[in-house]
Amino acid sequence: MRSQNNDYEKKRGNALKWGYLFVLGAFVLFVVFLGRILVLQNTNVQEFEDNYISKNYREAKLKAARGNLYASDGSILATTVMRYDVYLDFKSMRDTIYSNNVAALTDSLSKMFDKPRSYFRAKLDAQNTKNNQYYLLAKGLDFDEYDRIRNFPIFNKGKNKGGFIVERNFHRELATVQIGSGTIGADNGESKSGLEGAFSKFLTGIDGKRLEQRINSSQWKPIDYWKVQEPIDGQDVYTTLDLRIQDIAHSALENQLIKFDADHGSVVVMEVATGKVKAMVNLRRTEPGMYVDAYNYTVKDAQEPGSTFKTVSLLAAMDDGFIDENTKVNIGNGIWNYAGQRITDGHGGGTYDVSDVLAKSSNVGAAKLITAHYADKPEVFIDHLKRWKMFDKMQIELPGIAKPSIQTPQSKRWNKATLASLAYGYSSSFPLLQLVTFYNGIANKGKMVKPLFIDKIMKDGNTLYEAKPEVMVKKMASDKAIQMMTSALTKAVEKGTAKSIYTPNLKIAGKTGTARILYWLPGPMRYQASFAGFYPSDNPKYTCFVVVNQPDTSKGFYGGSVSAPVFKEIAGKTFLKTPLNVEKEMLVEHKVNLNKMVVPSVKLNVRKDSMPNVVGMIGKNIIPQLENMGYRVDYKGVGKIKGQFPAEGAYIGKNQRIYLELQN
Repeated sequence: MRSQNNDYEKKRGNALKWGYLFVLGAFVLFVVFLGRILVLQNTNVQEFEDNYISKNYREAKLKAARGNLYASDGSILATTVMRYDVYLDFKSMRDTIYSNNVAALTDSLSKMFDKPRSYFRAKLDAQNTKNNQYYLLAKGLDFDEYDRIRNFPIFNKGKNKGGFIVERNFHRELATVQIGSGTIGADNGESKSGLEGAFSKFLTGIDGKRLEQRINSSQWKPIDYWKVQEPIDGQDVYTTLDLRIQDIAHSALENQLIKFDADHGSVVVMEVATGKVKAMVNLRRTEPGMYVDAYNYTVKDAQEPGSTFKTVSLLAAMDDGFIDENTKVNIGNGIWNYAGQRITDGHGGGTYDVSDVLAKSSNVGAAKLITAHYADKPEVFIDHLKRWKMFDKMQIELPGIAKPSIQTPQSKRWNKATLASLAYGYSSSFPLLQLVTFYNGIANKGKMVKPLFIDKIMKDGNTLYEAKPEVMVKKMASDKAIQMMTSALTKAVEKGTAKSIYTPNLKIAGKTGTARILYWLPGPMRYQASFAGFYPSDNPKYTCFVVVNQPDTSKGFYGGSVSAPVFKEIAGKTFLKTPLNVEKEMLVEHKVNLNKMVVPSVKLNVRKDSMPNVVGMIGKNIIPQLENMGYRVDYKGVGKIKGQFPAEGAYIGKNQRIYLELQN
């Protein structure tokens, strides 16, 4: 019994000893923990961040996707597509995985990039020896290439075992050939141009943030799972451009530039009632017979307008009541010396009425009429130009528009002959868009509206903004003056310098212009041929201005023969009541089948991962949309889609491959 008690006491003593030791250990840990807290509380946190955190981690930008830029009918003009950069972390690769699979990997890389296996083996072995944690293997891969490479040996083990790191970047691509970089423009952060620059504040999203970890002195590796802030993609902008009209204008201008071997040319088509710019083409020669849209002459350059300005000067005199249908002017023999300046005509002499001054584009007639009534009070004439905003730099969305220049009595270069020069289109310069806006005001019965380039802004299917016409000048001139000018411009096409484009099927009002340019430079004379007008003249729908700069003078340089035919083709193919310049197969019972002229284009909407029906749609419009949604698209041919797989209604996951067959 005594022995049992001794055992019990012994065990109890041991238990108490261990209990005391445990309590003591816990107390020591508590004291250490408490001491650590006290130390941290008295530590310079900023110093800790500077010495460790900021040197090894940083907050980096997570780029937001830029919104899409659309034509008014929903065709994509510019879109953001995903591009993939592939990096390798050799420290994460297990040695056995690398040694057992590197031969197969180099074989796959050799086939994909068309380089010897030995090239890749040397690169990979060298980086593996260094334990490089962020080696750039490939840059700028599209989705198909990325999808292929991530399934290669080693890489198919993922990031943790295979060391496969992918960086996703956004790349901006033009989605149509009808509009080039000069019109669409760009925003590279430092400079802005064209439509991209104009609407950048809507297209640009809000960048997110993520953490990156330092790998070495020059490399940082993203921590994919640790995003401080998610990016918000940009909004979609629908422009006013109509791809059908744009295509017609592009083709008509390009053919004429080639025919006359011109340096460059521009076309603007504006919707009369709204001011919406339906087409804007700028082409310049890069080599014989080759023209590209790479610079926006329409807004960036200001040129002396030549005879197209006679419409401006004579409208002022019509509005003031100085001239009407009964006004006559004696042109003489077509040569007039005024204030030491010799003014000549190229279309004969005699006595003209006002409509003949425009129809025959008489420099002498315009100069005599304007100087007869405004020589002693040029400010009255100048005030008309001010009221029509001709002095003002246009307040439009597109960046870089040129400021107009007009000689006034306050100018150092002003003399008595300057007013005569102004009357027929010299001593002044304007961007083309400003002159289009003026002509559009006449077509719109005297109401001048601001040029519009934006139709609406959308985000996730919701309309955030819809543009409305903005009036610049409520009434440019009296109804009588506007009607008189419209009749005179119509006569200029029916019987005057533009009679070569007259057609009884479509009434056109317009004015030719032939201006000598760069006349202060030595060498042969250089000209700018132009034609400005609207159609149909009895109920105007569109205003159009065509400029061809520096045509080969041996082939022609007058506005009536060089630029007016471009106008006629655009008018004939954009607004037809009866056939004009249209291929025979487009005619149905002597009327134009516009369905054959219109390129079908829709914004694709994939609902609940269900394959839509895309047969009959234009491939170049549909393929970028599918790829931008993350689907993989294989296609053959060009033109319209005539076959698809999967079929309509079939389930399509994000990695689903879609096959399309295209045919013109």
